Amino acid sequence: MSGDGAVRSRRAPGAPRGHWWQGLFQGLQKMGRSLQLPIAVLPAAGILNRLGQPDVFGAQGLGWDAVAKVFAAAGGALLDSSLGLPLLFCIGVAIGMARKADGSTALAAVTGFLAYYAVLHAFPLDCDGAARFTGAGVWSGVCVTPDGTTVTQASYQNPGVFGGIVMGLLTAWLWRRFHRVKLVDWLGFFNGRRLVPIVMAFVGLLVASLSVWVWQPIGDGLTDFSKWLVDAGAWGSGIFGVANRGLLVFGLHQFLNTFVWFQFGDYTKPDGTVVHGDVNRFLAGDPTAGQFTTGFFPIMMFALPAAALAIYHCAKPSRRKAVGGLMLSVALTSFVTGVTEPIEYSFLFVAPLLYAIHAVLTGVSMFVSWQLGAKDGFSFSAGLIDYVINWGLATKPWLLIPIGLAFAVVYYTVFRVLITKLDLPTPGREPDDPDDPGTQEEQTVTGDTRP
Repeated sequence: MSGDGAVRSRRAPGAPRGHWWQGLFQGLQKMGRSLQLPIAVLPAAGILNRLGQPDVFGAQGLGWDAVAKVFAAAGGALLDSSLGLPLLFCIGVAIGMARKADGSTALAAVTGFLAYYAVLHAFPLDCDGAARFTGAGVWSGVCVTPDGTTVTQASYQNPGVFGGIVMGLLTAWLWRRFHRVKLVDWLGFFNGRRLVPIVMAFVGLLVASLSVWVWQPIGDGLTDFSKWLVDAGAWGSGIFGVANRGLLVFGLHQFLNTFVWFQFGDYTKPDGTVVHGDVNRFLAGDPTAGQFTTGFFPIMMFALPAAALAIYHCAKPSRRKAVGGLMLSVALTSFVTGVTEPIEYSFLFVAPLLYAIHAVLTGVSMFVSWQLGAKDGFSFSAGLIDYVINWGLATKPWLLIPIGLAFAVVYYTVFRVLITKLDLPTPGREPDDPDDPGTQEEQTVTGDTRP
């Protein structure tokens, strides 16, 4: 047998190799799904943080200052841009990206992250040579002048959520590589799953040491990009809206969301704490936040439910009842919770033109809402729950209702006209199946008995 034949015979039994970019794309999709796990915690964080605000349980509300402090502390811990959020994303990504992950995966992620966090906090940025730094472990330190007369809070390199994601990815990769490793007999106690947290402690140390030296230019680059997007005003908001819906098609929108909502921008709270990201800044009381969240409310609460109504009205008579139940369910889900994927996926693949229009109109809503001065935000998504809870933190939240009603009219009209004129196969308008009892019923109703 020739050499070429031998090669062919060896490759034949195996599955065909895909392109490298296919594996990369699948990995990014898996990564996007992994990011949803820590994001699912945010509703609890948002509610706790909101209840701790002065106008709810605090001095300007019920006057229960001690109770307000409890809720604010709990919610603030989860939303903390330095420890809470990065740790949540680290654990979520580690569990989501590791095959057959278990509790040891989460333990390894926490171990590595705490080592990483503590090393970062051992190197403050603003303690000059005339001051000494005091602080140890994961606790924030201070800069003290030699005579002890001036004490200032030290600041540190803060890769934030990005650092948490990196540590989560490293945990998942190392767990998959070492969780079945067996050491020599006298080290047998540290075999497999017990080995990974030990390895991650050293990995966290190395990543933090590297971050101390290289993060500054990376952070400056991200800051410049976020500044450009923020300075673009309503146009920046609109660009983000279109990109957000466009990336949803590939399951990659959480990449964009994570950095814009939890990393970009900063706001210093009255107590001196600095928070990052559009969502965190809004929940912390930043009156300028909400640029990348406000315009979603009209779409999720009004426009997409109107699109669902148009799909229902365009369904065939025999299927309208079944489609109506489905569309009512997904419309209520979108309106109340802001979860829109059930509606969007109902027409994304069968009528991609509608989805392209939806992505553009989402950008228009983001542009219009911000241009008119409305500023609102959410902890989970732009549904009724977040709209009501965060009313007191928002600027002109009432304005989102007429904007939403206007977009509802636009969505209903555009969807209904295009579905009927172009005969788009949205739910309830699929091609007839002779074996489908519903099709036979429709033929009886309409008098159409053609085979």
